[in-house]
Amino acid sequence: MINWVLRGALLLWAALFAIVGVQGVLNPASYTETFGILIDGVAANTVRADLSSFFLVASASAAIGALVPGWSRAVLVPGALFGTALLGRLLGAGMGDLVSVEIVRAMIIETLSVILMVGSWWVLSRPAVAADPALGSAGLGDGTAL
Repeated sequence: MINWVLRGALLLWAALFAIVGVQGVLNPASYTETFGILIDGVAANTVRADLSSFFLVASASAAIGALVPGWSRAVLVPGALFGTALLGRLLGAGMGDLVSVEIVRAMIIETLSVILMVGSWWVLSRPAVAADPALGSAGLGDGTAL
């Protein structure tokens, strides 16, 4: 049951960040309000390519890890991407970079994303344990339930 819940959470996460990535490809200025990035001139092309690829690769990897049996390690890709982004933000804050509400929000999202990805990998990579009929549904050993 928990595997299905995690797979569903991963797919919702992947859909959300796929939308963010596609929005960035179509309109790089969408990152202005989300991340507080000022885009002018040729910077739009760099933001379109680099930020969008970050989100699209992360979402595709999470979806693959959720949908393809035996490929749960794929969720470590977005975990590493978001973990590296979080580390960069923490280092920047420690070195005196300005920290706004948007940055704090992004750090919370990155932290929760890393927890979801690593936790999902941990649970989904474990072999399924077959139920022992001798233990009964509650595992009491005498065939009775709680």
